[in-house]
Amino acid sequence: MAAVVIHCSCPDADTAARIARALVDERLAACVQALPGVTSTYRWQGGVQVDAEVLLLVKTVRARLDAVMARIAALHPYEVPELLALDVVAGAPDYLAWLEQACADLESAAGPAHPR
Repeated sequence: MAAVVIHCSCPDADTAARIARALVDERLAACVQALPGVTSTYRWQGGVQVDAEVLLLVKTVRARLDAVMARIAALHPYEVPELLALDVVAGAPDYLAWLEQACADLESAAGPAHPR
């Protein structure tokens, strides 16, 4: 199993919550963390922009990566949403097992509870 974390910036908390809930409800992600208070400085359409955003950290498995990216793109209001997938090189075995189970198809969903 290869774990992946996707970075996705959102314009506001409502958008972030809507995307996060859809990804977890649809078993595309095991967990999505929303980090408010992010300030993004970037070049767009010939100028420098500075915007307050909410950063999503989406935890999923490589097998779901294409579906996650497509679902975020479909739900996201930005013309070009930030979608950066980062491979997880290591993790706590119990957490990685939970992540894999949480992203499994519904037929195989009865697995371990979230490791606390």
